[in-house]
Amino acid sequence: MSLKNDAVAAPFIQVEEDENGVLKHIAFTNDENFNFAYDVVDKLAKKCPDKVAMIHISKEGKERSFTFYEMSRYSAKVANYLQYLGIRKGDRVMLVLKRHYQFWFAILALHKIGAVAIPATNLLLKSDFDYRFKTGNVDAILCTADGSVSREVDKAARSYRNLKVKIMVGASRKGWHSFNKEVKYFSSHFRRPRGEQAIHGDDPAIMFFTSGTTSYPKITTHNFKYPLGHYVTARYWHQVDPDGIHFAISDTGWGKALWGKLYGQWLCEAAIFTYDFDDFDAKEILRMIEKYRITTFCAPPTVYRVMVHLKLDQYDLSSLQNVTTAGEALNPEIFEKFKAKTGLTLMEGFGQTETTLTIANLAGTVPKPGSMGKPTPQYDVRIMLPDGTLADTEEEGEIVIRTEETIPDGLFVEYYGDEEKTDAAWHDGYYHTGDTAYCDADGYLWYVGRTDDVIKSSGYRIGPFEIENEIMKLPYVLECAVTSVPDPIRGQAIKASIVLANGAEASDKLKNEIMKSLKRNIASYKWPKILDFTKELPKTISGKIRRKEIRELDEEINENENENGNEVEHEEESNE
Repeated sequence: MSLKNDAVAAPFIQVEEDENGVLKHIAFTNDENFNFAYDVVDKLAKKCPDKVAMIHISKEGKERSFTFYEMSRYSAKVANYLQYLGIRKGDRVMLVLKRHYQFWFAILALHKIGAVAIPATNLLLKSDFDYRFKTGNVDAILCTADGSVSREVDKAARSYRNLKVKIMVGASRKGWHSFNKEVKYFSSHFRRPRGEQAIHGDDPAIMFFTSGTTSYPKITTHNFKYPLGHYVTARYWHQVDPDGIHFAISDTGWGKALWGKLYGQWLCEAAIFTYDFDDFDAKEILRMIEKYRITTFCAPPTVYRVMVHLKLDQYDLSSLQNVTTAGEALNPEIFEKFKAKTGLTLMEGFGQTETTLTIANLAGTVPKPGSMGKPTPQYDVRIMLPDGTLADTEEEGEIVIRTEETIPDGLFVEYYGDEEKTDAAWHDGYYHTGDTAYCDADGYLWYVGRTDDVIKSSGYRIGPFEIENEIMKLPYVLECAVTSVPDPIRGQAIKASIVLANGAEASDKLKNEIMKSLKRNIASYKWPKILDFTKELPKTISGKIRRKEIRELDEEINENENENGNEVEHEEESNE
């Protein structure tokens, strides 16, 4: 059936639902020349010019509201400005703009020109920019004036001669154009390119650097059809209300921002909420939800792990209609605690920088705590064994997406400049995600871990997530990561790195208590040999735990240092 309510999406998307409103099928049409800036934002500016597109709160607390008409107008001004500075179709432009409202003007402007947007975090240092400039062949950068980011860019630019335009947002500095001072002089009318400059759906539009959980970040390239792939994200997973406000916790430097702060929400004609904070404060986020009557909310599991330790009954969360989570697997214990405290059911989802929402608990489905949900109709998802055959029910394997017959809008095009890595991940009619899971008898998928995170101990293949789930059930645990350490007998032994919640103190007594709990609930071959209490876990810019970094640090430690009280002694039990 065609879409009834989302008029701007109707020409490009057809969906089929069952009698309960559960999505059964989705197809994309007329997308050969699709451009989100023209075909969604500009059309909404004509259809409902006074409708709020975004409510923005600065870090100082200043509130701004932008309508779709204003988004269209400001993005046209910025497009004219960028063209004046020499930015053309196909140029690669890095956006290091935190949650500044200018990010939305800039990315839409780049879409209008046909240039390639490269979102990046403000946490990058010289070496990070060195790598990204050279591997991404970056032509220009729009950068926040906050902090030392621009100085780090300047250091990297000394050895990279292809950076032709530097623009600072929020202030000015020698050698940089001043966005705020200069953009106001340009026209708010921008004509859609025609002829040789016309923008096609298959042209590159977005390049994301991956999180780099198991290797140095790759560069994922998406085309102009990519935003259409987020219709499912917003309509059936976030379940946005066209008359409500969606709030996603995400920095514009990583792909999740475009999942929850732009494409799908505006395809569904819903407003977004953005709070440009520097330091995450769960209490302040809850106050924002209460004050602005947020209707749908999405955050990574880390946020909910903090929230369940707060007195949530002190906040009015009655406006919330649906809450979602993605970024890494959600522990069942957090699911249950959050529901007990708020009455809200967390709808988990799974996707990658290379994809849009791939597996999820969509509208009309009943989630199983700890499960990612079921494959969305947008992707043909399978579980594959190492020998290339498909797994049976309850059999662990790699999550793959079948592309033999069709490549859905939302799936990446390539790893930019790296044919070898592209071919290694995408071959024989399948895209290989590098994540492992198993499928139960009801069709729900359960996350196991990254293929590189799987621990091989005494002949067993052990996924870290099951052990982490058990540890997370303990009330004094805030976060944990399970990794492998070299072991002369087992090959690899299991280590659990644990962050304690406020008020809990590390001690041998606590280690013994944790081990007693694990011995009661998981098989002996999954017991950690080492428990390590730590103040924090290494994470990517997108909040994912970097188990690889923990492993690398452990490999540098002399084996004799394991005698300093971290090793947990216990008897081995045989598995029958």
